[in-house]
Amino acid sequence: MTWTRYEPGERGPDPHIHRKHADGFYIVEGEIEFGLGPGGEHLVQAPAGSVVIAPPNVVHTFANESDARAVYLNFHAPNGGFADFLRAMRDEREFEWDSWDPPADGGRPVSDAVVCLPGDGERFERGDRRITILADTPELSLLEMDVTPGWKGVDPHGHDDHLDGFFVLDGEIEFLAGHASDGAVMAAPPGTVHGLDRPAGDARLLNFHAPDAGFAGRIRAQ
Repeated sequence: MTWTRYEPGERGPDPHIHRKHADGFYIVEGEIEFGLGPGGEHLVQAPAGSVVIAPPNVVHTFANESDARAVYLNFHAPNGGFADFLRAMRDEREFEWDSWDPPADGGRPVSDAVVCLPGDGERFERGDRRITILADTPELSLLEMDVTPGWKGVDPHGHDDHLDGFFVLDGEIEFLAGHASDGAVMAAPPGTVHGLDRPAGDARLLNFHAPDAGFAGRIRAQ
């Protein structure tokens, strides 16, 4: 996962695909315009709170076409080498990663992409918290959690088959790993024990699972 700031008019890469991983975005601030399809012809205006996921072989591009700063979280699941690519750019050295020009056949259909705009998603009211499934793909699921001080938290536990991570969108929370507030990230790789304690006030968290490993389905089944 990376945190990225785009200034007005800043553009991302040309239309491209990833063959072996999904490329996911959560817009934290401002607005990002996505172009989906071989020529980026299917446009999506994604304001803060939006999620866009391009699964493997879905052609995509993106830019900040607005007159204000935009901030987004970018998820590559499984890791396709993006962080190492950024390090190679910083160090002015070559590095090849899982990013390719659009294929001759146009790639997977645009309908395979996931777009969840603010107010969309599947909401589940749990009394002391609300869980909203924003995106659910085999490679990655993204959920928002709105919790109150009455929430009991999550006891220490681990997952053998996926990473469980959190980004604090608003408020404060006590992770087993330590205290966290707005903008903090906690990521527990497979086998890592982690947990959450009740917040002092209301808090809003972005919860991500890579791969999903059936987590979204378990939320629906509760």
